[in-house]
Amino acid sequence: MKIKSLIPFGFGSMPARATDPLGDLRREMDRLFDDFTKGWSLPDVVGDGFLTPKVNVTETEAGLEMTADLPGIDLKDIELDITDGVLTLKAKREAEKEEADEKKTFHLVERSSGTWLRRLPLPFEPAEDEVEATFDKGVLKVVVPRTPESVKTVKKIEVKAA
Repeated sequence: MKIKSLIPFGFGSMPARATDPLGDLRREMDRLFDDFTKGWSLPDVVGDGFLTPKVNVTETEAGLEMTADLPGIDLKDIELDITDGVLTLKAKREAEKEEADEKKTFHLVERSSGTWLRRLPLPFEPAEDEVEATFDKGVLKVVVPRTPESVKTVKKIEVKAA
């Protein structure tokens, strides 16, 4: 029996598939790390060990509005200030201490405790005396109005043909 008869028809004449070995390696490494870290729920931590709350920041004609998620935080543990055009949010949640119980075995601990810190530079001069903040159901809402002098004006520029 001839060996050539065992090779499928046209197999030897097919052009080689263009491959990218580095791209293949990168995809495989990404898959490996994704599989390895699947299910990890780590808190967002900035360089100094502070947790960072999730925030939404919007700018309007009247000023700036920020909402921040602070689950499990008490109102008394929230600090807000504006210094040199930077809005600083700081909040703290103490770890809940549970009595040692021989019958309890923790299988998963994801709830974070510690200090939350977020600093937002303001893109305008704030009316500091008119800033309002409310806290309801774990969501902090801060409204920072503009000073009348910092209201943006738009000057239209006429474009002329050359």
